[in-house]
Amino acid sequence: MKLDLYYARRFFQWFAIICSVLMTLVMLINLNEQFRRFDSVDIGAGKLLGLTLLNAPAALSEFLPLIMILTTIVLFVGLARSSELVVTRAIGRSGIRALAAPVLVAGLLGLLAVSTLNPIVAATSNRYKTLADTYRNGGPAVLSLSGEGLWLRQGSPSGQSVVHATSYGGGQDDIILYDVTLIEYATGKGPVRRIIAKSARLDGEEWLLRSAKAWQLANGVNPEKSATTHETLRLPTSLTQDRIRDRLGSADGISIYDLPSTIRDLSQAGFSTKRYQVWYQVELARPLFLIAMVLVGAAFTMRHARFGGTGLAVLTAVLLGFGLYFIRNFAQILGENGQIPVALAAWAPPVASILLTMGLLLHAEDG
Repeated sequence: MKLDLYYARRFFQWFAIICSVLMTLVMLINLNEQFRRFDSVDIGAGKLLGLTLLNAPAALSEFLPLIMILTTIVLFVGLARSSELVVTRAIGRSGIRALAAPVLVAGLLGLLAVSTLNPIVAATSNRYKTLADTYRNGGPAVLSLSGEGLWLRQGSPSGQSVVHATSYGGGQDDIILYDVTLIEYATGKGPVRRIIAKSARLDGEEWLLRSAKAWQLANGVNPEKSATTHETLRLPTSLTQDRIRDRLGSADGISIYDLPSTIRDLSQAGFSTKRYQVWYQVELARPLFLIAMVLVGAAFTMRHARFGGTGLAVLTAVLLGFGLYFIRNFAQILGENGQIPVALAAWAPPVASILLTMGLLLHAEDG
């Protein structure tokens, strides 16, 4: 038991050190990216630093598998060089048994990432998008999907606009909204115009509305009497194809606790929920994948340092870890496109990774 606690403590210490070093580097790179991205906007360094800090939880969540495999490599290379693994085997405990504590810590960290880090990432990601749109366009641009349809809010120096559509479609390079209602708000005032249209297509920096009817909303004016109809109507927008697609297809702004209800509401409204279902299952499978990263690192670094080839073993472990990470992401894409079942896309990569590395460990371990 004391030996297990020792291994667990060493593993967590290295995890904290590597996490701190890597996140410091990532935040410095991200801060430089924020300076470049907002080069044309007059905002202070303090606000850019705030945006960088808001990106930190998402970066930590993304780099967790890499941090886990590097932690395992550093731990077992150190144990091998100090001959602690040799002593462990000499007292009758196998190398695989020595893995119990690191695997348990990795599983607990995975559960913590799912239960705590995921909601934090959702909150900070939403706040980052709101602040970035505010700094860039003078107001936040918000997109949400609900049982009532698709909602968009776009900001500009002259005011805000709220767009509602009952459904959306289009190809890879085209986004079309159907049964559109748009309300324009002036800065510091209430609504000034209401527009309905059969469809709206994003054309460059403008919405192209078809079969539109517009009402002016002002005191002393009869809206219906002053209403105008348009076969086509163009309205400026700060939104782009990429920003809308990123928000439509991304679940990083939704907490794992809210995903089931979001999937249910979108399904009832007739929207595709495949991407959200896969994301939900991938998040649930995260502890298993982090455990697989620990086993990958251990499979190539648990042998004694006197055998040599430590550098090659470390490189092989890192490359295999990246390969498994790529396979997981590839399976996730296949699941999102409906080419394989959701459960297979989310759970097969971590389970297969664990079985593969356990086979390598059993083959190499002499007991």
